[in-house]
Amino acid sequence: MLQTAMVRLPPPGDGLPSSVCVYCGSALGGSPDFADAAGELGAVLAGHGITVVYGGGSVGLMGVLADAVLEGGGDVVGVLPKGLFRREVAHLGVTRLIEVGSMHERKQRMFELSGAFVALPGGLGTLEELAEIATWAQLGLHRKPILTVDIRGYWTRLHALLAHGAEEGFMNAASLALISNVDSVGGVLEGLRSYAPPPEEKWVDLGDL
Repeated sequence: MLQTAMVRLPPPGDGLPSSVCVYCGSALGGSPDFADAAGELGAVLAGHGITVVYGGGSVGLMGVLADAVLEGGGDVVGVLPKGLFRREVAHLGVTRLIEVGSMHERKQRMFELSGAFVALPGGLGTLEELAEIATWAQLGLHRKPILTVDIRGYWTRLHALLAHGAEEGFMNAASLALISNVDSVGGVLEGLRSYAPPPEEKWVDLGDL
């Protein structure tokens, strides 16, 4: 652990989780709309007393998000693997920065700290994190809300691909509800409140094999 400041975890209220993990890019993207959305989301979450958990970087949308939360008086927990400091410069100003040994530990720790997951635009890392947390939900490991924020239609094609996968029989159509999609940051809070995960699927119990 690089920074030991305590994090204030407010109790859930108004149907909202006390903490939200935000997945987003370590780049700013090609439109200022992406950074604007990251800043807006940080301000909204801070304004509602929601602790933000994220990847610990100070660059790209990650940095914009963290700075906005801090400027709004909110708490930010960054989780960063050893060895990523050259690629994703650590944000030393966050409330708490946790250093872990691997990318796998990073995702597990972010999961443990978070009551919901929100994905802003990002690259392969963001996509991989989103897919894994949705897979964990599909396997019944959690029932926490998962949202994508469709800035400039960024996630539209992903949801179309998932629907195509269901049409082709590679996933249950009910599983499409695992990831909700909202059009803007303004829809995030209501999306968290109204999130309804699909019924749990029956998977093989290893004890029956």
